[in-house]
Amino acid sequence: MLHLIFQSPIETAILERIDSGDVVVFLENAVLWILQNSGMSIRLTQQLDSNRLCVLSNDIAVRGIAPDDLVKGFEVIDYAGLVELTINHPVIQSWA
Repeated sequence: MLHLIFQSPIETAILERIDSGDVVVFLENAVLWILQNSGMSIRLTQQLDSNRLCVLSNDIAVRGIAPDDLVKGFEVIDYAGLVELTINHPVIQSWA
C-alpha cells in the first residue's frame, strides 16, 4: 500500500496504521515533521526498519529544507518518482 501523508502535525496514530512493507510519501506541510530535530525523528527512524519513507523534492525545496536536514534514511523523490509509486501501488491511502 502507498500512504500519502499531507497532515501537519503528523499523528502517531497514522504511523501505527502503516503495515510493514508499505511505502510512505510525506507531502506539503508534513515535510516539516520529518526533520532530524523534530519530535517525530525517533519514531520515523524506527519506521525505516519496515517501510520505505519518501519525501517530494519540491515540497522540501519550497520550504527551504535541505535533504541533509531530514531524518537519515528518507528517500527524496521527484514528481516522476511519485507517479511511479502510484502506478506500482494500486491501493493508496491519503492522510490529510
